[in-house]
Amino acid sequence: MIELTHRAAPGTSVNANAVLTIHQRVRSRQRIKLSDGREAGLFVGRGETLRGGDLLTDATGIVVEVVAANERVSTVSADSGLLLARVCYHLGNRHVPLEVGVNYARYLHDHVLDDMVRGLGATIVVHDHPFEPEDGAYGGTSHSHAHSHEH
Repeated sequence: MIELTHRAAPGTSVNANAVLTIHQRVRSRQRIKLSDGREAGLFVGRGETLRGGDLLTDATGIVVEVVAANERVSTVSADSGLLLARVCYHLGNRHVPLEVGVNYARYLHDHVLDDMVRGLGATIVVHDHPFEPEDGAYGGTSHSHAHSHEH
């Protein structure tokens, strides 16, 4: 079985893709299925979040590109930056994983959260889209460099 254990440099030629949900992209050890039907073991550092576009490789040089799967999400927009900031505050206060963009916030769809956000005065669009939440201030960030994570 293919064992994806290292990151490959950007621009490396890709042999296959792995379409993964956010729940899969935050797990450090798991079995996944590649786009060509092969199975692979995924072994990344604990606390790392894989992002769409990340490249992973095994000891034989096979390179797999991570593709962020479309997931059911709620995308929030607001008439002002202040309202959007308030929405983000209330969602963060509930420890909701949140993707924050220039004029939007996005979370995995939840009708209870949607009702709260509408009650604050913001607009919600529910649709399927890749979900790339913030990692948080203290880590979990995806990064690419060559060193062992065994300290």
